[in-house]
Amino acid sequence: MSFVDKLRGEFVDIIEWLDDSRDTIVWRFPRYQNEIKMGAKLVVRESQTAVFVNEGQVADVFTPGTYTLQTQNLPILTTIKGWKYGFDSPWKAEVYYVNTRQFTDFKWGTQNPVMMRDAEFGVVRLRAFGAYSLRVVDAAKLLRELVGTDPQFRTEEVQEFLRQLIVGHLGSALATAQVPALDLAAQQLVIGQKLAGVLTEELTGYGVQIPKFIIENISLPPEVEEALDKRTSMGVIGNLNAYTTFQAANAMEDAANNPGGGAGEGFGLGLGMAAGQRMANALNQPAPPAAPAGPPPLPQQDQWFAGVNGQQAGPFDLDALGAQVRSGAVTRTTLVWKNGMAQWTQAGQVPELGALFAAVPPPLPPQG
Repeated sequence: MSFVDKLRGEFVDIIEWLDDSRDTIVWRFPRYQNEIKMGAKLVVRESQTAVFVNEGQVADVFTPGTYTLQTQNLPILTTIKGWKYGFDSPWKAEVYYVNTRQFTDFKWGTQNPVMMRDAEFGVVRLRAFGAYSLRVVDAAKLLRELVGTDPQFRTEEVQEFLRQLIVGHLGSALATAQVPALDLAAQQLVIGQKLAGVLTEELTGYGVQIPKFIIENISLPPEVEEALDKRTSMGVIGNLNAYTTFQAANAMEDAANNPGGGAGEGFGLGLGMAAGQRMANALNQPAPPAAPAGPPPLPQQDQWFAGVNGQQAGPFDLDALGAQVRSGAVTRTTLVWKNGMAQWTQAGQVPELGALFAAVPPPLPPQG
């Protein structure tokens, strides 16, 4: 082997990448001071894109296929290099492989609850978690905006950034959905599809998209869930008296199951059976008829006022005013008034009070 042939053997002549990590988004082909020679084979498999970078500048991009690196396959890099040493000269352009398959192992969740206004509960705090998938759609943008010179760009390096972006849009998505908190579970798929579109538009400048966004669960605070559980339990129980009797029967049966001798067991079993019988009777007994309604309240009597000895006296109902007439405190000439009268009037001139004076003799005529 001549020295020239040995030197040519140091040049890279096969460029390929077999990913076995399952979490690598971008991988830089290692040259180890070797140069890529003209005529080398470039293998780009399905779900891969190869990007040539020369002195920090993105040059040519290759989609899946097998290529022989010649000037016709490297138009941009050929223009940059000029090939002043001939078309067989090697070069040291960097090759980045970009994984374009869907990465489905991304998880998200809210570290702090999201506030929203609910029509039924008022202001509530919600927590949520789920998963989403990520796909690279523009390898050149991804290298410029996120990867830089990283030789192995992994999913964990971008996961926290994406999680913060998701949480930032989650509150707006829940609020604009205008769905009650109790109905959010039925709308999780629709909200997830909406968020996938919003996030994809947000990430356009980074060369990635979110094909799938999944909301696994949206939960209320523990104290609210506990209150809802109690409310649900009351709805399931229905007849509280029957449920109480049933609980008492269970308690007696449990007591009978405790060790304490045959007599205690028999006594407890008997109590349990008796309580169970009472419960069955209570369940089978028809509901008592509703109590008849009582008479309506008595009508409100008029309240009378009288001018006695130059002072206002009262109020009197009609019976009390009659007692005043019989005692002589109120006479036919006494001024009286009640609500609805225009002015004070002598009692003898009020038709309603005529019956009060029927048994009272008129005053004696003057004695001559």
